[in-house]
Amino acid sequence: MGFSFNRKRFKDLSEQEVLALAISSEEDDAQIYRDYAERLRADYPDSAAVFDGMAAEEDEHRRLLIALHRDRFGEVIPLIRREHVSGYYARRPVWLVKNLSLERIREEAAAMEQEAENFYRTAAARTTDAATRQLLGDLAAAEAGHQDSAHDLSAQHLSEDNRSDEDSRAHRQFLLTWVQPGLAGLMDGSVSTLAPIFATAFATHDTWTTFLVGLAASVGAGISMGFTEAASDDGELSGRGSPIKRGVASGVMTTVGGLGHALPYLITDFWTATVVAIIVVFVELWAIAWIQNKFMETPFFRAAFQVVLGGALVFAAGVLIGSG
Repeated sequence: MGFSFNRKRFKDLSEQEVLALAISSEEDDAQIYRDYAERLRADYPDSAAVFDGMAAEEDEHRRLLIALHRDRFGEVIPLIRREHVSGYYARRPVWLVKNLSLERIREEAAAMEQEAENFYRTAAARTTDAATRQLLGDLAAAEAGHQDSAHDLSAQHLSEDNRSDEDSRAHRQFLLTWVQPGLAGLMDGSVSTLAPIFATAFATHDTWTTFLVGLAASVGAGISMGFTEAASDDGELSGRGSPIKRGVASGVMTTVGGLGHALPYLITDFWTATVVAIIVVFVELWAIAWIQNKFMETPFFRAAFQVVLGGALVFAAGVLIGSG
């Protein structure tokens, strides 16, 4: 709450300040669209062309607003930006959205235009000053025009075939960078930790010791898999994407896969914990088969057979070693 006290309320802005705020907002949005275009240019040139066009549209609206300010208030434009006004719509920093998928970037752009239009229309409806109402209504109409222009630009630069091709490449990149390493990690964490966890359980019948062994095995396997994935391929030639992203996906999912059947041993009763852990293992293995079928297009029954059979063998080995 304290931070908002340092901001000016929108209803207290003069018409000149509202116009200055619109000018700075147009400048910011144009730069955001240029950043999107640069982010997409190498892999999605048609979508980059759309954002180049949208940036040009924002520049044109900014020039019109500056001309209007010059006519009404003179050459000096007050310095006022979004962060100076309480309740004014915000934009996410570009570095927070640069790793978004192509479709999410398109959605962000559409939301930007919609937010601007809605804000101006709401503000116009709340003012009783005729001149201010007209000014805010004009700004809302300009934002609606931005949305129409974005649609026209998409139709011009992004044909159905081009969009389908870009979406296909974006989906493939998502699979290579996130799903494939994550799935490999989940499989490794779920299967490789079965033997040490259940061997410890049946050897000691001590749930706390079993949990500690499972925790150590899961975290250790996650660190190992994460570093191995990140170091195995820098992604430049293979096109598999950032090694850091792949390492994180693999490491985190490996740890999750192991912790799934380690956490039940926080239950103090041995047999209750073991039954819960076995149920969790069953769910994990079928989830892996489903992910393989959903994202990797592996036939479900083949994936289930491979994963469940492998997991059952490792589980049996752990139980036999622990019982011996």
